[in-house]
Parts: sequence; structure tokens; C-alpha cells
Amino acid sequence: MIRFTKSSLSAVAVAIALSACSSSTATPETLPATVDLEVRAVSGLKFDKSAYEVAAGDIEVGYVNDDSIRHTLVVVQDGTTIPNFELKVNAKGSTDVGTVSLAAGNYVLFCTVPGHQNMKADLTVK
Repeated sequence: MIRFTKSSLSAVAVAIALSACSSSTATPETLPATVDLEVRAVSGLKFDKSAYEVAAGDIEVGYVNDDSIRHTLVVVQDGTTIPNFELKVNAKGSTDVGTVSLAAGNYVLFCTVPGHQNMKADLTVK
């Protein structure tokens, strides 16, 4: 039979608590290495950049939520949303990945969640 003293149990509890506070805690989901364009939703109802640039063609877009509320991401050109492409991130640390085919031109990235209309960024496709 194993016997624990009060001091040995305290030492074990401290060791467990310290290991839980270490820098090796779980990280949020990560994006695949194949992503051509990474966009992050950040606090203040904005994206991490005001402008992005990417090469024309099939573009794999990775969306990361660094905010505590849900967001979406669509691509708009000349006031028209590009069909069949919308990324959604719900909780902080969540990600979504999708592919959209874009020709060279100027686009806008936009969050469609009501009240997030100021959450937009320019996208230049070359």
C-alpha cells in the first residue's frame, strides 16, 4: 500500500499546477502549409491588415479568429459577392479554410455578420 503524507500531496499538487501554467499549453488550430492567403479576425471588428495581395488563380484562403466573437469572410468585387465562397469562424482560435478562384483585379474582403460592416480590407489579385 502506498502512503502519501500531507507534504508529498502538496508537492504533487504544486507540480501539476506548474505544469498547467507552462508555455507548452495547447495552441489553437493551425492552418495548413498550403494556404496562399491568411486572414485574421482581430478585436475591434477588423482584420489583421487593411490590405492583402495574392496571385490570381485558385487561392486557398485560411481564416483565423483571434477575437472572442464569431466572424465570416466573403470576397466582394464591384459590389457583388463572389458566389460559393464563405468562411466562418466562431470561437477564439477557430479556423476555416476554403478555395476561391479569382482573376487579376481589385476585391474587398468583408465580414457579413450584422453590425460588422466596418470589418473589411482590400484584396489585390495579380
